[in-house]
Amino acid sequence: MTVADRPSSGFPPIEPEQARVLILGSLPGDASIRVQQYYAHPRNAFWPIMQVLAGATGTYEERCRQLVAKRIAVWDVLQQSVRPGSLDSAIRTDTARPNDFAGFLSRHPRLGLIAFNGRKAEELFLRLVDVDLAESLELAGLPSTSPAHAAMSFETKLDRWRGILVPHIEGINR
Repeated sequence: MTVADRPSSGFPPIEPEQARVLILGSLPGDASIRVQQYYAHPRNAFWPIMQVLAGATGTYEERCRQLVAKRIAVWDVLQQSVRPGSLDSAIRTDTARPNDFAGFLSRHPRLGLIAFNGRKAEELFLRLVDVDLAESLELAGLPSTSPAHAAMSFETKLDRWRGILVPHIEGINR
């Protein structure tokens, strides 16, 4: 098996007990896998957006705790897939294995929103996950925070994220 054929694996979710929002990416990229942290690429806009909206600052562990305090869960659609490099377009869907959403959703009955960080996450969820599991939830697509999605400014991404997340999170910055 070559490096290009080796599957990438995701992480356990950042999972508040009383989650209200679940933000789903596709699968961690190379920078995230190297350090075992969500959205670790230095040019990814996820953490800067979470800093503005949820006050998530400090170390990775502190930022995760702050998301938990705001009842924001973070996970990926895929548990595993072959993806040479970090681009979502390189995900080989024939090798894709989704995470256990039935289990996650049963643990989080107060969840109201699944927000997709980019089109690929939304596409993978709708293709690979039994969407009947989420029939009572709002599903919303958000602009990707990936540095590969540089056509949209940070301010525009932030405004779109704010418009979707704020109504679902108590105490989130307006």
